[in-house]
Amino acid sequence: MVALTCIGGIGTGCGGEAPETETAAEVTTPVSNKDRALKLAQETLMIDTHVDVPYRLFAEMEDISVRTEKGDFDYPRAKAGGLDAPFMSIYVPAALEDEGAKEHADLLIDMVEKFEADWPDKFMVARSRADVEAAFAAGKIALPMGMENGAPIEGDLENLRYFAERGIRYITLTHSKNNHICDSSYETEKKWKGLSPFGREVVAEMNRLGVMVDISHVSDDAFYQVMELSEAPAIASHSSCRKFTPDWERNISDDMIRKLAEHGGVVQINFGSAFLSGEENVRGTKQWEVVAKFVEENNLDSDDERIKEFSDQYKKEHPPIFADVSDVVAHIDHVVQLVGIDHVGLGSDFDGVGDSLPTGLKDASQMPNLIEALLDKGYSEDDIRKICSGNVMRVWQEVDEVAARLQAAG
Repeated sequence: MVALTCIGGIGTGCGGEAPETETAAEVTTPVSNKDRALKLAQETLMIDTHVDVPYRLFAEMEDISVRTEKGDFDYPRAKAGGLDAPFMSIYVPAALEDEGAKEHADLLIDMVEKFEADWPDKFMVARSRADVEAAFAAGKIALPMGMENGAPIEGDLENLRYFAERGIRYITLTHSKNNHICDSSYETEKKWKGLSPFGREVVAEMNRLGVMVDISHVSDDAFYQVMELSEAPAIASHSSCRKFTPDWERNISDDMIRKLAEHGGVVQINFGSAFLSGEENVRGTKQWEVVAKFVEENNLDSDDERIKEFSDQYKKEHPPIFADVSDVVAHIDHVVQLVGIDHVGLGSDFDGVGDSLPTGLKDASQMPNLIEALLDKGYSEDDIRKICSGNVMRVWQEVDEVAARLQAAG
């Protein structure tokens, strides 16, 4: 655009007579949304509440202080994309429910702590909001931690307190199977019809300890019971909107989004294509069913190489349908239309959804593409700051305040 500058209030169009010599027009170049997005990504605190780096590295260790050959997250990618505080997911497989869950969780927490020990100039374990802000101010990647699956509590509230002391700041109550805390969204047969009696104690104690209750993965009944019981807001650390994936309980319904917002909570949108696209969700569900039938018919152990070979061949014949960055925006926009800008954020599931990430959001370095798409959609910079971190930091603060009140009350 071309702007005429008035000097001293005098000049053509400024209410005075034209000067003897013309003032040169000042030419300003419009700032593109791409440039604005890159700037916002670097200047705004960006939190992602679910990154499965420990899960990925437990299978095959890589040096994440440099650009890795595999995976969605490492230090260079995070810095390039402006991802400042990825919650490290302490993922515990459902198979460890009866034995080894606590030990496995400890191994992954040790791994995250070693990131800081090995690369103290790059990473900082964050056990509080203040730690996240301090790391951001120092130019380091903050590493808060959330536990995916409450199995490591192993029926003992002392273990819950132990993990809170180790730095766990949210707990996803269950994962792919019903556990001793609550029912899973993935199970057809529900054991508890929501929370178990012990699960009710867990929610109360999480409130008292200042650990966020995460309702991703839980059954609908468990969700509504958490809403009734929890004195603090809850989060869905990596869930998307069921409107786009009808009948899939893993995503959350419009009524659940409204209820979560009524209690001050936030939905952190998952980037997996099966979470975003109804078409890919149907294809992916069919793949799981076909593979499960193959395993059952051939009586195979879970680590049998033939399972992967069969699955890969099925995928080759029925290729994945990738969502796009615009689909992430559509889910964000749906939450905003339902309950407002204060109840939505980012929970990518990087390193946890395989090769199903959407076009334009294939790893942490591409986060500015999402910000650009939000700007294109008409979201303000203040709105985007809330989505990037403001909303979940507000929930975290409220959870801390509830904990302080409950502890003071004895």
